[in-house]
Amino acid sequence: MRWRAAGAASLGTGEIGGRRVVLVKPMTFMNLSGDAVAPLYRKHADGPEDLVVLHDDLDLPVGAVRLKRGGGTGGHNGLRSLKERLGTADFLRIRVGIGRPPAGVDPTDYVLTPPAPELRGAFDAAIAAAGEAFADIARLGFDKAMTRWNAKAREDSKQGKAPPESPGGNILLAPGASSGGSISRKEARSQDDTEEV
Repeated sequence: MRWRAAGAASLGTGEIGGRRVVLVKPMTFMNLSGDAVAPLYRKHADGPEDLVVLHDDLDLPVGAVRLKRGGGTGGHNGLRSLKERLGTADFLRIRVGIGRPPAGVDPTDYVLTPPAPELRGAFDAAIAAAGEAFADIARLGFDKAMTRWNAKAREDSKQGKAPPESPGGNILLAPGASSGGSISRKEARSQDDTEEV
């Protein structure tokens, strides 16, 4: 994948299953993610169905990965910023669980603290799983990928494969617009990866 600066974000382009995708990593504070994503969203996406946002989620156990279409912001400042700047919260989501903070720990401090070393493996596995979920979205379409991943999570839960309990730390917020194939219906406005936004 090729990376370049694009406004307030780093932008990478590549292919998954023969489909062109664009990955956007905001270089702003999380609560200003919408400032980094909005110009690229308007350039590369036809609408919220073309945007897949990968974000941490306090309401999921550590390491859990779930897919969701639209919804509220749940107090997540990055999602709130995206909703405000895009004018919609109907984008697609890959939620990565970080668990709830221990009693007496402020949620803001919790998400900004690196995970405990003994739980780093669970976080690394979750990040890898989120990448696989995105690849499934590119190959299968969102609805089939969501069915597959959420069914897998239910099956793991039934078999007692629940992720470990709360560490601390933020996984990642890397909203990405994608273009090409079933993820985006809009042709890329430029084939030149060096073009600035």
